[in-house]
Amino acid sequence: MSDPPATRLECAGCGAAPDARAPFRCANTGRDDLDHIVARRLDTARVTFPRTGAANPFVRFRALLHSYHAARAGGMSDADFVALVEELDRAVAAVDGRGFVTTPFAGSGALGESLGFASGGGVWVKDETGNVSGSHKARHLFGLALLLEVMERTGLATRAEHDRRGLAIASCGNAALAAAVVARASRRPLKVFIPPDADPRVVERLQSLGARIAVCARAVGEKGDPCVHAFHRALDAGALPFCCQGSDNGLTIEGGETLAWEIAAALAGEGRALDRLFVQVGGGALASACAQGLREAVSLGALARLPRLHAVQTFGAFPLRRAYERARARILARLGGASGADDTAAAERMRAPDAADVVREELRHAQTHRSEFMWAWEEPPKSIAHGILDDETYDWHAVVTGMIESGGWPVIVSEERLAEANALARSSTGIRVDHTGSSGLAGLIELRSSGLVAPDESVAVLFTGVER
Repeated sequence: MSDPPATRLECAGCGAAPDARAPFRCANTGRDDLDHIVARRLDTARVTFPRTGAANPFVRFRALLHSYHAARAGGMSDADFVALVEELDRAVAAVDGRGFVTTPFAGSGALGESLGFASGGGVWVKDETGNVSGSHKARHLFGLALLLEVMERTGLATRAEHDRRGLAIASCGNAALAAAVVARASRRPLKVFIPPDADPRVVERLQSLGARIAVCARAVGEKGDPCVHAFHRALDAGALPFCCQGSDNGLTIEGGETLAWEIAAALAGEGRALDRLFVQVGGGALASACAQGLREAVSLGALARLPRLHAVQTFGAFPLRRAYERARARILARLGGASGADDTAAAERMRAPDAADVVREELRHAQTHRSEFMWAWEEPPKSIAHGILDDETYDWHAVVTGMIESGGWPVIVSEERLAEANALARSSTGIRVDHTGSSGLAGLIELRSSGLVAPDESVAVLFTGVER
């Protein structure tokens, strides 16, 4: 008998194993107040972290991917899987003019100097603006496309069934563009739910890529994103979630993890550690992917320790900070800590060894009482950083867990800080990043100006989207 795969799928909320023919959402979603998200569990004792390898991250890190282990379990060889990645990547390049390669991650002396970092520290930048479709989002969607191909080639599903159901996403920005590129490359039908005020240039590009568009206006008094509501109705009718929200397709997180693994490999190659990572958060999939990917890199020995994870949101909408504060208050109350403790003190108290049991119990309470912690922002959110204006942080629990585990916390920034960060990012690095893509830097500037980041620390920011 062959060994079981090194990955397995289960709902992080209720523990149920999803149907192998439809592993994207837990069947219990919507039945209670649990946060039902399909999670990929990796047996790190059975795999090795590839510190070097192919330029394509889906080839290099294939032994960490569920799609790879599903392929091997279904009879595909290692060479078969590599050939599949390369075939799909060539199709992506034919559509978008570029395929997937490891994106730059390097220290920026000019940016570090601007922020007053000493020679012992500095600012590292992960530049995703040159990635497929101009952002990190395509990583998530390519991972999903790979799994769909594996399911069809191993007999778990048929192409006809997948095409009948079609792909769906709610987005009017980088996620929609990435989904449209990957869907076109894999010759799959895609429906995109967008708001009336979507950028005409984005709409035109979506149409040119063959996506079907549904415009969703917000009704008076409606709570939550109307595009997401329409998207969910499509899923209920059978559409396949081709999205960047882990709550609707838990396996989208895995493709995003390739970004974190690239960071870990680069740091390991330099023999460096990272003190903090600032990640801009809208729906939360990127921060969730970073938390999980870096956690696995530590478990696999590529990193000595986790950097503090700081999620960054705007005052225009910060549902994640609201959820974090509610969870933190419950934890500190049980630990006997002051509920008014500052962020640093609270973070240190919660990651102390004697707090582990309380933290675990309270995070489980939050996971099973979602409505107490996460709900739609009461007013239509507004910001120059359009890409982090999700009404809800869909992957909130994984991000809150990652911050508490690492000793980080969420940072809220003003519109002025977002503008300042974007101007500094572009002038210091020459990278044509948009306001959403540089908003993690706004969080760093906020903490640096408050004296909460020391000049000798080593920190990283993600520039995630190109200015269009």
